[in-house]
Amino acid sequence: MTPGKYNIVCPQGSTFQQQLIYKIDDVVVDLTGYSARMQVREKHTSKSSVLSIDTSSGGLAINSQGAIDIDISATTTAALIAKDYVYDLEIVSSGGIVTRLLEGKFMVTPEVTR
Repeated sequence: MTPGKYNIVCPQGSTFQQQLIYKIDDVVVDLTGYSARMQVREKHTSKSSVLSIDTSSGGLAINSQGAIDIDISATTTAALIAKDYVYDLEIVSSGGIVTRLLEGKFMVTPEVTR
């Protein structure tokens, strides 16, 4: 499967929440038993991530109705430097099959009010 392209705009210093629904041919995919993970890096070749979230340690939640919820705290987004990064979002089945669902730019816009 080719991952979808989706650019995310994240306001620095704000709580970032977004829900994504995974569908194939307009049919919602049951994500029971799946986990999810997402990393943001300066470049694809960067050795370390600037943000890493998943379903086990927090920041991502999934349900049987195909929803993947992203929830990043204001404290976490405030610590990000305002610039364009790259990210991808993967799901992992209970059998260990990894599927990259989305990839694209993760654009952090600068905060004025502090």
